[in-house]
Amino acid sequence: MKKAIYGSALLALMVAGAVHAQTTNGWNNGDLIVTSSNAASNELLVYNTQGTLIEQSKTGGAGGVTGNAGGIAQNHDLLAVVNFGSGNVSIFQKGGDRVPLQLQKVVPAITNPVSVAFGRNHLYILTATHIESHPIDRYGVSAQADGEAQLAIADGSAAQVGVLGGQLILTEKSNAIETVNLTDLGAVSGSTKVVANIPANVNTPFGLATRGNDAYVTIAHSDEISLVRNDAVLTVTGSGTQTAPCWVTLDGPFLFTANPPSHSVSRYTVYGQKIIQSAAVVATLNGNPTDITYRDNLAAVVDASGSVSHVSIFDVDGEGNFNLKNSVTINSAATNGIAIVRNDDNFNY
Repeated sequence: MKKAIYGSALLALMVAGAVHAQTTNGWNNGDLIVTSSNAASNELLVYNTQGTLIEQSKTGGAGGVTGNAGGIAQNHDLLAVVNFGSGNVSIFQKGGDRVPLQLQKVVPAITNPVSVAFGRNHLYILTATHIESHPIDRYGVSAQADGEAQLAIADGSAAQVGVLGGQLILTEKSNAIETVNLTDLGAVSGSTKVVANIPANVNTPFGLATRGNDAYVTIAHSDEISLVRNDAVLTVTGSGTQTAPCWVTLDGPFLFTANPPSHSVSRYTVYGQKIIQSAAVVATLNGNPTDITYRDNLAAVVDASGSVSHVSIFDVDGEGNFNLKNSVTINSAATNGIAIVRNDDNFNY
């Protein structure tokens, strides 16, 4: 089920090319960038920050998810990958130098999973129609859910899940932003509810990023980003010249959106109830971005163009400017999900 990959032969099979835009010796060069092939026989693809494929492992499930974000989630030593086609989620655990991430188990979901998130000693799985919680202990993620709820619309348009203080926030592309409460132990409890003050022109809520009790949610086809707090939309900001912001990532004062039709990444500064676009374009991409991640001065974007996908890795300076570090081309347009695994993450719940 697992295999580490070294040498040029297999690298040539999976990677069409790696562009080294600059040479850096930053502290985070030991980090890993992970994505999934999202193919019928799904695989986890693990790259170092130089764009070298260092591991390719079967997930034990089938891919096939589209129109989602957060298909991969990472928390300390654990990594979760959705297998939409087989209705389950693969759990990987950090290993050693030869096999950095090892398949630990495959967790069944109620139905086809589209997005995952860690928090409150749980793994949360958003499926096409439900949200469910799986507790985590020293043995890893439980195969048994300790809570579940049906989505407000439940028509298969679910996009992403995020963790708030005592709630989860969820998006359905059929114009619903909703929350569901968590117990003190972190289990899903009660029913989902649509948040208040959703703008009348809302069209296709997509990606989101959370911090504390705040959630920043993109309204892709309305070209907007909204702030949701305490079960209500508080602020809405337009995306300016860049259209259809779909995917979003947040760290420190900066919020970045990936804009598929514009093939770009935009930068916003967020504080209080403010969402201010400080740069319409900080990066130009090869194709339509399908997910983005950012942490500790490193960002990665996966995009698709024609018959190929690209994983672009960026250094991010203190002003929030992107500097291309490496770009990898993968011989499939289906590649889905992106996450950064820190080289100093430790098992700690």
